Amino acid sequence: MMPLVKCSPLLLFVVSLLIVSCLSTDGCNDTTEVCSQETVIFFNNSTNITNFAYGLAANMAAAVLYGSTFVPVKRIEMGDGMFYHFVSCASIWVVALFGDLLLQTPKFHPLAMLGGVIWATGSVAVVTIVKAIGLGLGILIWGSASLLMGWASSRFGWFGIDAQDVSRPVLNYCGAGLCLLSGLVFFFVRSDVKLHPESETIPLLIDRRSISGSFAQRSSAYWIDTIGPKMRRIIGCMLAVMTGLLYGCSFAPILYIKNHSTCPDSIFYGASVYDLDYVYGQTSGVFFASAVYFVIYCAVMKNKPRVYPRAILPGFLSGLMWTVGTYCWFLANSYLSAVVTYPIVTAGYGLVAALWGSLVFREIKGLVNGIIFFFASCVVLAGSMLTAVSKL
Repeated sequence: MMPLVKCSPLLLFVVSLLIVSCLSTDGCNDTTEVCSQETVIFFNNSTNITNFAYGLAANMAAAVLYGSTFVPVKRIEMGDGMFYHFVSCASIWVVALFGDLLLQTPKFHPLAMLGGVIWATGSVAVVTIVKAIGLGLGILIWGSASLLMGWASSRFGWFGIDAQDVSRPVLNYCGAGLCLLSGLVFFFVRSDVKLHPESETIPLLIDRRSISGSFAQRSSAYWIDTIGPKMRRIIGCMLAVMTGLLYGCSFAPILYIKNHSTCPDSIFYGASVYDLDYVYGQTSGVFFASAVYFVIYCAVMKNKPRVYPRAILPGFLSGLMWTVGTYCWFLANSYLSAVVTYPIVTAGYGLVAALWGSLVFREIKGLVNGIIFFFASCVVLAGSMLTAVSKL
């Protein structure tokens, strides 16, 4: 997988060059059949070029942060993941609270919380996915599913969002098809995920009467750790697809508010169209949902939740990275179109996670397995780029 590392700066350069060439006015004819008038105006002044550079830089920063979110906890035992989920979501809300105070955001829209609830629901299974199929493969699969859901909802106007037309429908559908193909190819990749030693799997809160017996070891084991590798991979892939579909829907409420901000008959009339103003609302939904899920979890566990103290600080770091990445992504949306940033950041953080998983944690082993993994990564990158370019 070393060629992927060497080619990553080149890939970023090619992506930038590809978008710039599609936006440039050199390829426009007199009838403006290929390039719109807005695109011509876009590059007629240096300010817009600077904004494009800022947007692209923010987009790449978001991809790196998203792809590295779970790195701090990769080598730490998290059990069933519910405690880690609550800690990371609390960190997300705290960081967004400080951001909200600094930005002095306008009116709070409760509907934006729905997106956070959807995201938190999908992230409940993240620990199980990482344990089952690894960091790189898991994020790539749910990234492909998220990209397809985000593309379909915006392209066909699902969930009350205005359908978006594209200037190059053929490229758009080809890009979506490649993303679907990459998701199917990832199912054939076998990941080598090492389980933690049994000494690391005993949680903090556990019945002391069972520590001296064999019951302690059995009770501390998470169910995904007790099944065979083949079934674990199938379950991990299925959960990754479900998580990706939920992630792809999580930003629909914000888009709905923005789309109806110009409708006099809508309750969202006059709402802000600046994406950063909705980060706090969404993260509030994230924290609310995680708190509810953790309370339910404690009740199911009869007030004996599995608490792993070593996951506290890494969990806060993961939440910090995710929130800063979200701010970077929403900032990029203010400079570029969301239909451009979404495919790039989704494919970008998948490739970043793939680098972590394959090169640092050695989850992908074997020449044939590595070739399949690299091929699928290139396919999802090409599909996301075609999807983005088709909308310019």
